[in-house]
Amino acid sequence: MVNRNRRWHTFDIVNVVFLTAAAFVFFYPFWQTVVLSFSTPDVATKVGIRLFPGAMTLDAYKVVFKTESIYVGYANTLIRTIVGTCLTVVVTYCAAYALSRETLPYKRSITFLIVVTMFFSGGLIPTFLVMKSYGLVGTLMALILPMTTSAWNILITRNYVASINKELEEAALVDGAHPLKIAFLVMFPISMPIIAVITIWSSVGHWNAWFDALIYTNGGKNIVLQLVLRRLLIDTQAETSIMQSTLAATTGDTIKAATIIVAILPIICVYPFLQRHFTKGIMVGAVKG
Repeated sequence: MVNRNRRWHTFDIVNVVFLTAAAFVFFYPFWQTVVLSFSTPDVATKVGIRLFPGAMTLDAYKVVFKTESIYVGYANTLIRTIVGTCLTVVVTYCAAYALSRETLPYKRSITFLIVVTMFFSGGLIPTFLVMKSYGLVGTLMALILPMTTSAWNILITRNYVASINKELEEAALVDGAHPLKIAFLVMFPISMPIIAVITIWSSVGHWNAWFDALIYTNGGKNIVLQLVLRRLLIDTQAETSIMQSTLAATTGDTIKAATIIVAILPIICVYPFLQRHFTKGIMVGAVKG
């Protein structure tokens, strides 16, 4: 018994040490970016581990918020994220609810066609030609409509809705409820855990997307925040030099770090409110059905 307790005690120590080291490895790059964004040029140019900024300054953030492209990108990203997420939730739930009904004609065939899209896609060039034929290239709708839903989201939402007790629906039918009323006033509130999962997946996907904006928009008034960030991180001689000329007490690294923090802060603030639904929703939606 003593040896067994000692063995488990040793395992716990090793486990804690390993997880602590792993947490530091994962968290430190983010913390270094935060520290760098508040650092003065003298501290930012030093080589080594940065745990504290020392003399804190907001000069990098002042430069970021004086840049017009940041505001344009923020506005377009907010529009894209809000509209795109709302459309994703509505379309995904409606498709999932229909597929969860046993009375749906050709249910297996429709499900098969949806699953096929998880393995095959049209490709970049055909998709671009389709978007161009509809006149969507150069507009924000080109960034919203293609991400309206996905086969994976529909399937796990369908599994969750199908796992809900059918007696609730039968009771609503006895009370004379209309099918639309049952779908949105009875079943939808019960499906909030999986709706929260779809919401956070969609919002994070829209907020972090940049490649489709690079392909379908020409920048300018339709530029998104992540594309602004990408250009800033890559093109060090163009936008960075312009931003540095606004305020001398900054460096390219501090401006980049401040821009990164500004870009990811909204998602960091929203995520904790949906986290409590996340695990329950994805587990039930993925396992049952």
